[in-house]
Amino acid sequence: MDHRHHPAPDREGRLHCAAVLDAYSRRIVGWSIDSRQDSTLVANALDMAIRNRRPEPGGIVHADHGTQFTSWVFGEKIRSAGLLPSFGTVGDGLDNAMMESFWSPMQTELLNRKRWKTRVELANAIFEYIEIFHNRQRRHSALGYRTPTEYELRSDNNPIPAAS
Repeated sequence: MDHRHHPAPDREGRLHCAAVLDAYSRRIVGWSIDSRQDSTLVANALDMAIRNRRPEPGGIVHADHGTQFTSWVFGEKIRSAGLLPSFGTVGDGLDNAMMESFWSPMQTELLNRKRWKTRVELANAIFEYIEIFHNRQRRHSALGYRTPTEYELRSDNNPIPAAS
């Protein structure tokens, strides 16, 4: 699980997005967009992932080291779902490589291509990128050049519990 901030129009400030990626299928199973980068942002993304996946107890949630991820609210959300928190070492690029494989293409394929007039416009574009393009259309080399949705549908392990 990770987050990024994205520029919106100067008068509206920044927009933050948190996402939960299923390590098995590379599908984004939970996400949240807000003008504040806090524990609510990441807790809402985790809530969505839990609702979408209904993970078995013992699943692992790997998260960044930001204060929003180390907050009591976020930790309690993980524990109350029967999941286990995981935080790698600070500055370890391998810990975040899987999430970077989501954020980097989103930056180049969506965010670097246009400026949005409002936060709502940008939020809608992020929604479409995640739900329509990333999960259903974008082919991933790690999945045998299938989309996350195709990969899950053809798998014997469908659906797999959320882990990121």
